[in-house]
Amino acid sequence: MRKAIINRKTKETTILAKLNIDGSGKSKINTGIGILDHMLELFAFWGFFDLELIAKGDLNIDLHHTNEDIGIVLGEAFKQALGDKKGIRRFGSASVPMEEVIAYVILDISGRGHLQLKTSKKITSLKKDKYQFSDIRHFFDSFAKHLGMNLNINIENPVSDLHTTLEPVFKALGIALDQATQVDPRRKGIPSTKGIID
Repeated sequence: MRKAIINRKTKETTILAKLNIDGSGKSKINTGIGILDHMLELFAFWGFFDLELIAKGDLNIDLHHTNEDIGIVLGEAFKQALGDKKGIRRFGSASVPMEEVIAYVILDISGRGHLQLKTSKKITSLKKDKYQFSDIRHFFDSFAKHLGMNLNINIENPVSDLHTTLEPVFKALGIALDQATQVDPRRKGIPSTKGIID
């Protein structure tokens, strides 16, 4: 079973994550950041990941530390659950619309963490409560680097509502990561000509 449990405790945050890659899309998310909770529920549902994520952070100061550390823990959970990555498809891609917004996600579990996040028009101020578009960029960067994933996201026609702009991104990310983590019975070893994925 490809499962992981991560406990991370710092002076700023305490986070528990439980992940089953081969789940059914059940989730229990409570980070103290409402919009992020909802987005991670969507991600788990569309990726068929069972995910429990409980975070307590210094939100009385700001949400920066909690947001970043959730990305770190989620990346570490997937990396741990995938083990040596033997047999996985490695690559995944998905596009999902929501009203006029279209999110394209392309990823490679290569061992090299990298984020490329583009929007078809410049976003100057887009937020929900205290959560801003810049926070989601930071979250994805932490997630990609700690999983060792090359993550490319392109958002066409972002709108003034952060919820509408982000929802198709998290759905597409769940679908693409589900593809990439699936085991291909034809692949007998690690999906790299180097023979290893760090």
